[in-house]
Amino acid sequence: MTNLKTLYNQYPRQYWLMIFGILISTAGGGMVWPFTLIYAGGKLGLPLSTVASLISINAGVGLFASFLAGTLADRIGRKVVMVVSLGMMGTGYFFLVQAETYLQFALLMALVGLSNPLYQVGADAMLADMIPPEQRTDAYAINRIANNTGFGIGPAIGGFLASTSYALAFYGASAGFLMYGFIWLVFARETLDKTLSEVKTSALAGQASTAKEAARSDGYLRVFKDRPYMAFVALVGLGLIAPSILWILMPVYAKTNFNVPEVLYGWIPTTNAVMCVFLQYAVTNVTRKNRTLPVVGIGMLVYALGAGSVALMTGFWGFWVSMIILTFGELIVVPTASKYVADIAPADLRGRYMSLYWFGWGVSRTLAPLIGGFLNDNISPRAIWIGGLLIGLTSTLGLILLDQLSKRRSSASLPAANGL
Repeated sequence: MTNLKTLYNQYPRQYWLMIFGILISTAGGGMVWPFTLIYAGGKLGLPLSTVASLISINAGVGLFASFLAGTLADRIGRKVVMVVSLGMMGTGYFFLVQAETYLQFALLMALVGLSNPLYQVGADAMLADMIPPEQRTDAYAINRIANNTGFGIGPAIGGFLASTSYALAFYGASAGFLMYGFIWLVFARETLDKTLSEVKTSALAGQASTAKEAARSDGYLRVFKDRPYMAFVALVGLGLIAPSILWILMPVYAKTNFNVPEVLYGWIPTTNAVMCVFLQYAVTNVTRKNRTLPVVGIGMLVYALGAGSVALMTGFWGFWVSMIILTFGELIVVPTASKYVADIAPADLRGRYMSLYWFGWGVSRTLAPLIGGFLNDNISPRAIWIGGLLIGLTSTLGLILLDQLSKRRSSASLPAANGL
């Protein structure tokens, strides 16, 4: 009990309010997200590649929202962005129950896709505002534990509800997001230090001869010039295609090819969540002792092996093992990559750095169902997982090379620094 109290006192109260909100909303979203394609496919009766394109629409809209989110979070504040996005997600899930046509599904999935990056970028930037650098690894790990606790509860309940009534599952998801949005609107305070932006703007006004030059210096251009960071974003986005394929398509693959019902499949994502809750902190205690890029590269390798292993599985327990393998990749990659971005981002550009990081996630979620659906419809269902494996291995190799280049760059700068 004393240890819990000590842990609680290490972080601001608003951080714990965020953790509570994540628990509520993620439990709601977890009720339906693993089964969305099964639900849409049952209503529409279309090929997997067509139904899976709904996820691509969802993620594709999120790519645009990622850029919008960074600008909004850095200009009008983290809280507003988060509250608006939670309200949009709650509304989208509420009306998905009533969707009957592909167009209706596409529009509502686009609404949810627009809102998700707004929340994620705003929340990550707010966390970085509230938590000092030396505590961020643990803070992101606790965030992941809360996220996965909610997701552990959600699919188990959602699988049960979906086997009887998808409407109840979708209404439950809607309620979770709307409740979190209300809590945040009433109790949260804004953390954006607008004086940073004001000071920066004043300095630019004194140095730049035109408003155009000032705007260029204050936008995404500075982030794009950070080439090592942009390479990191690209390689992480590529590697995340493998786990995205598994999360999006394995429920449909399992039910269509091996008759695994929703009520049973729900325990597979729940296993992922339980592992993250109980193992995340222990894994983070190991990964924090090592350099970022090699750790992320190892995580991407495990991700790839988890996705590729699905090709060997023929039933519930096999798919369950694949999820266990994949989860270890998640435990390694997610907190480490988030901390890396938070640490290297300048305070006045955190929203934009986070935007591009989540842009990489959005690209992976956009491409994953298109790649998987194409392989399923044109080669074979098992080809989905071989493709995921090869993509993940490519990302792993790229991160290893990036790490080697980073070490060489650091070594080359040492003589110059010593000579000063």
